[in-house]
Amino acid sequence: MNKRYSAVLLLLCCLVFAAFSPSKKKPVKVYLIGDSTVADYTGNYDEKDYRKERYPIAGWGQVFQPFMSSDSLSQIRNIIKADSVIVLNKARGGRSTRTFFEEGRWSEVYKALQKGDVVMMQFGHNDAAENKPERYTNVNAYKEYLRLYVNQARQKGALPIILTPVNRNYPWKDGKLSSVHGEYPQAAKDVAKELNVPLIDLTQLSIDAFTAKGQDYVTNHYFMNLPAGKYEAYPEGEKDNTHFQPEGARAVAQLVFNGMKQLKITEASAKK
Repeated sequence: MNKRYSAVLLLLCCLVFAAFSPSKKKPVKVYLIGDSTVADYTGNYDEKDYRKERYPIAGWGQVFQPFMSSDSLSQIRNIIKADSVIVLNKARGGRSTRTFFEEGRWSEVYKALQKGDVVMMQFGHNDAAENKPERYTNVNAYKEYLRLYVNQARQKGALPIILTPVNRNYPWKDGKLSSVHGEYPQAAKDVAKELNVPLIDLTQLSIDAFTAKGQDYVTNHYFMNLPAGKYEAYPEGEKDNTHFQPEGARAVAQLVFNGMKQLKITEASAKK
């Protein structure tokens, strides 16, 4: 057998093998849109040195990529069919459904969306801030913006998932935590039902999980209640029952991942 014939035969074998071998699917992009409780404070978030000027604050989206590892994806095949996921965290502190849209942040996501992508949206903390008119969005408008995000995501062939807002660390009574978000969690549920959108009730999931851990534990380990002198970014300490330390962020990210596992995705969920 001459060398030329051997080379041609080898090439043909390679082509046949490639044709019949299972191709690796391209990564699915999971976009996170929301507020400070979701945001990633590392990198170029606000041009601050994270370790010196921000740490230990962390949004749950900041620690979400590890939950999308290849060995975990088998648990959410109802949502992700690919072999890998890229989490793109577009959440930003202080944003409501309205201001996220008005500032062009949704437009950036919309332009980048491709068929098969996932958009997870968690708003409500800032929408409810009546004392801050620059971000306040009433319940009816909140629902309208959620509808817009859902419908436009579907226009691009992406799968929208609505999350009710993660709870704050109050109010506590007799060892039990209660919802602090008024009508907004129900409004998110109403839109999800109306448009047949997958929903993760993160408000209730976080209430249940925080209650199970106990007020003292979540106050000191989950939320940004810091003693003076421990962290460079907070020399005088901090008292913050809205934002998370890394342990709290990971706990919430786990709740979100667990919620994803329970979702029942129908064909209509991703349609216009």
